[in-house]
Formats: sequence, structure tokens, C-alpha cells
Amino acid sequence: MKFLETHALLKKYSIRPKKSLGQNFLVEPAGLRKVLTAAELQGDEQVLEIGAGLGSLTVLLAQTARDVVAIEIDQKLFPALQEALAPYANVKTIHGDILNLDLDGLLHDQDFVVVANIPYYITSAIIRKLLEANKRPSRMILTIQKEVAERIIARDGKMSLLALSVQVYGKPELVATIPAGAFYPAPDVDSAVLKLTLYEKPLIQEQNLDLFFKLAQAGFSQKRKTLRNSLASGLSISSQQAEKILADAQLESNRRAETLNLEEWNRLVLAYLNLAD
Repeated sequence: MKFLETHALLKKYSIRPKKSLGQNFLVEPAGLRKVLTAAELQGDEQVLEIGAGLGSLTVLLAQTARDVVAIEIDQKLFPALQEALAPYANVKTIHGDILNLDLDGLLHDQDFVVVANIPYYITSAIIRKLLEANKRPSRMILTIQKEVAERIIARDGKMSLLALSVQVYGKPELVATIPAGAFYPAPDVDSAVLKLTLYEKPLIQEQNLDLFFKLAQAGFSQKRKTLRNSLASGLSISSQQAEKILADAQLESNRRAETLNLEEWNRLVLAYLNLAD
């Protein structure tokens, strides 16, 4: 397996990583191997890479996958990126912001894999974009801040709005950790490789997803309050109505949002719909 000489490219093209774009390039071979191992590529997949950077991971994906669509937002990196990828005819590079791109137009395969080293400051936005797209990946391998990965895999009692938003679409696993020193420049915190295997269908019926997120946002809007109070406030309904919804969902009114699992949220959604009827 051939690894990229990242530091040589940085020097050749006088590139200084931009803090404003969260540029921390994964350069250590051990860290890159962890990401590639987590992706479990068999050679026949189409891979969408978000944040190609200088191509450190892209060249490994090109050696392993059938074809790669690599997105990079920073135009100044493209001369170095194109040099790194010159030997690989199975890579298509795109300049753009993943949050503003239409995935349907970028990918010809219905079944594709996402591999990405995501800037910390837009982690949630990128995950949501991918999960709510018309064409969803079969799995996602994301290098993200370790603390955020731990929040995403949390279970009953420690749930968050982010964890719910991810777990309704798929099963998350923290498969590896990568120390800060594996990146250039080194960030202030360690990272983790999160693998998300998507379900064929979300655990909440698709027609109820908007309501699910509305209820979840209301429930987590005031985390220290009981569900009865947070739902009443967040949904602009009376405490009595909130009490009835919770009773119909067979949930105690003094529960807090972080203690509910997805099956209980689904009951809450159905109870709210029954109240509306």
C-alpha cells in the first residue's frame, strides 16, 4: 500500500492549513490504516470522501475501492491534490461545500460508502445532511472528535439529541481511536473512527420523522426539566395536554428526555398524533 508524502506536498505548494476550515490533515499511516480497516472495502464500492485535503486518505481509497468521488472545499489545495491523485484514474475530484451539494447528482450508485475526516465545527451538520438525503449511503466511516463519537453511541440514560438523530437511521460503533499527534497540525483533542451502518429504513416511520425531531427538540430544549414541562414549553401546549400525551405513551411524566430510548420516542410520536386527531 502506497502512502502519500504529505509534508513534502505541503512544502512544495507552500500550503498552510486553515484553522477557519478546521483543517487537520490525517497524515500518520497508522491512523490512515484504522480508517481504511473500518471501511471494510471489498473493491467493488463507490466511495464518497468528504474533505479530501491533500489526498492522504484518497490515494488509499483509490487503491482499494472501484471508484472514489472526493469533495474538497478549499480550492487552494487542488494543485497538490491533483498531483497526489494523478496516478489514479478512478478518482473524481469536486470543489465544493458538501452542505450545498446535491448528492443525487454526484453519485451514480444507489449503494455507496461515505468515508470522511470531518472538521469538528460542522460534524452535526454534515451527518444530518448525509442521513436526510434522498440517496443515503449504506455505511459511513467518520473520523470525528472522540467526545462527539462517544455522545453519538450513548444509550438509555445518556441520550442526546445528536445520538437520537443518528441512531434513528443506523447503528453507530466507535471502532478505533486516533491520537491528536496523527494529524497535522495536531488538534487539541483526540479523534475517533465512528462506523455507522444504516438501516434499510429509519426506526421511526419516514412520514413521522419531522414530528419525531420536533418532539425530540422540545424534549431536549430544557434538559433539566421533566418531559411534561419541557414538552409543554417546547410545543406551546398546556401541562395537562403534555401529561395526557405521556400517559398515552405509557411514560411517566417525571422522566427526562435523555432517559428515553427510540422505542419510547416512537410511542410518544404516536400518542401525539392520536391527540391531534
